[in-house]
Amino acid sequence: MPVLTLRSRKGDEDSDSAERTGVFTSGIVSTVQGHNIALFFTGRQHAGENLADVLHRRAAELRPPIQMCDALSRNLPKLPQKLEVIVGHCLAHSRRRFVEVTPNFPEPCRHVLEQLGQVYSNDARTREQSMTAEERLRFHQLQSGPVMDQLRAWLTTQFAERTAEPNSGLGMAMGYLLKHWERLTLFLRQAGAPVT
Repeated sequence: MPVLTLRSRKGDEDSDSAERTGVFTSGIVSTVQGHNIALFFTGRQHAGENLADVLHRRAAELRPPIQMCDALSRNLPKLPQKLEVIVGHCLAHSRRRFVEVTPNFPEPCRHVLEQLGQVYSNDARTREQSMTAEERLRFHQLQSGPVMDQLRAWLTTQFAERTAEPNSGLGMAMGYLLKHWERLTLFLRQAGAPVT
């Protein structure tokens, strides 16, 4: 939505051409002790800059928070060493890339989406059973870990055997998943990391 005070005024164009002119809206949702807190920022700053501002006000003795976001670099805060976040990327962003190219590559996309569907189904079971963060982590390691290992091996084989063109929609979806694998699979290593 337009914020009138952020619109450039006539005559301001030559004041500083290097300055950002876009208006961005960022949402930060935090879950603390079962409560959700939502903060929204609209202005010239990117999401990572807004998160850095919030983290500077956070109690220093708290453990590093888990940040879930897509892989855009502007979503990551630039922080001094004393402030830290554990970064995970949203699996849903990677999944959506396959959904978008399914009409052109139905079989390989179906395979990937079915594998990811198992992970989402496992995560739903953890919520249904009200598992603690540690129980959920162990469950995903046992149930979702092998599924993700098989998926990674399959993706790597597709490139090795040249059955997927790297510059095609499918190849780019596969490349994104492999490139960001560690952050996309944070839920297999970090208690409390969501599968989003």
